[in-house]
Amino acid sequence: KLCEGILNILEKDTKTSCQVACLEALRILSRDKKVLVPVTTKRNMQILMRLAKLDTVEDPLERVSEFPVIVEALKCLCNIIFNSAVAQKLSLELNLAAMLCNLLEKCKDQEFVDDIKCFDLRLLFLLSLLHTDIRSQLRQELEGVQVLTRALESSLSVRWTEEYKAAADHDRPPLSLQETDCAIEALKALFNVTLDSWNVHSENESHQFRYMAAILRHCLLTTGPTEDKTEELHSNAINLLSNVPVSCLDVLISPSSQEETDIKYNGMNMGAIQILLDFMEKRIDKGSSYREGLTPVLSLLTECCRTHRNIRKFIKAQVLPPLRDVSNRPEVGTTVRNKLVRLMTHVDLGVKQIAAEFLFVLCKERVDSLLKYTGYGNAAGLLAARGLLAGGRGDHWYSDDEDTDTEEYKSAKPNINLITGHLEEPMPNPMDEMTEEQKEYEAMKLVNMFDKLSRDELIKPMGVRPDGTMAPLEEAVSQYHTNKQDSSDSD
Repeated sequence: KLCEGILNILEKDTKTSCQVACLEALRILSRDKKVLVPVTTKRNMQILMRLAKLDTVEDPLERVSEFPVIVEALKCLCNIIFNSAVAQKLSLELNLAAMLCNLLEKCKDQEFVDDIKCFDLRLLFLLSLLHTDIRSQLRQELEGVQVLTRALESSLSVRWTEEYKAAADHDRPPLSLQETDCAIEALKALFNVTLDSWNVHSENESHQFRYMAAILRHCLLTTGPTEDKTEELHSNAINLLSNVPVSCLDVLISPSSQEETDIKYNGMNMGAIQILLDFMEKRIDKGSSYREGLTPVLSLLTECCRTHRNIRKFIKAQVLPPLRDVSNRPEVGTTVRNKLVRLMTHVDLGVKQIAAEFLFVLCKERVDSLLKYTGYGNAAGLLAARGLLAGGRGDHWYSDDEDTDTEEYKSAKPNINLITGHLEEPMPNPMDEMTEEQKEYEAMKLVNMFDKLSRDELIKPMGVRPDGTMAPLEEAVSQYHTNKQDSSDSD
């Protein structure tokens, strides 16, 4: 009854202060799903849309006194659409997404509209998240990628020096809280709209994604009002970069000029890549929520390294520098390599796979190079999954520049334990002082233990096929015998 009463008042022309008070009350009430039934009708949704200036296509946003009403009406719509499936269907029928895009265009070059813009973007994010038809409509009919990219560019106040290169203003103050929130909402909405964008079919699409990637590079080099807000901004930028076709990610690096003070490598500006590496290490150090917080940035870095040689070489120089000290196991220590090797045996399968894949790509998918940095024990899971237990290399082609081993590594190499990946002192052989009878007794004891475990199906003896994949031991042995007979010379 209270909701109906409030909406009846809002339908009439009342004072701005009364409208704001009514909308604030409705916003609080709309958090409760049980009271939303009377609100989610076509008439009542249209009332809120009118107050949010979504029903007027031509009228510009001129009366600043009305801005608080627009903001509160958008907040109410956010709550209602988030909590009601009926409202989500009605928003498609009422063409709400198109009206929100129109309001966003009206906000362009306007003052005092940051709050309107922020909640407009939040509503677009919710619609594209909760309704796949609206996501398709935004992408195909409403040019949603272009509209949202312009909103993001405006929030970050990007100034261009050349195509796909934004001006780097090191003296610029951090973004304000409002600017940061607007940018975050635009990034989240763009993420939904650009899902499944890996295949770029036209030159225009390629330009659009390169343009977006250039803005995201600028976003990574920008700081927010607090450390937490900066991390949230960068996290959403990384999520969106994961949707950008990998061929368009070359704009993350650019030829560096003499005046630039950013990190350089091979004549290229690597500032954005360094931010990604620092972000990855910070997320590893957090020690929790790896699947949500760490896998997006690891996946992005893996694809960048696989496709772009300069990025791979820069990252490898930092993550896998030439080995000098091999006295400790690869997983022991505080370097980025140590932290990533520890993740290779993580309990979460997804985290374990992407960490191993990242290191494997840095090693140009060469098994011998990976084992050098990680040890066989840590790499066994990846090698088994890729069918590379017998050695070799992956499917992708990489440049032929060779790794150079340090003198320290070369001298220690003969004594490195291939399983653990570190230098071990020679251990005394416990069988040296045994008689032949004792050796035979211990061997039979071990065979019987394995036999019992196998019969009880606690373990299943496995072997490596000639092609490097795993198979039950009997099958692997028979394949080796077959291959041996086939390859033997016959008289």
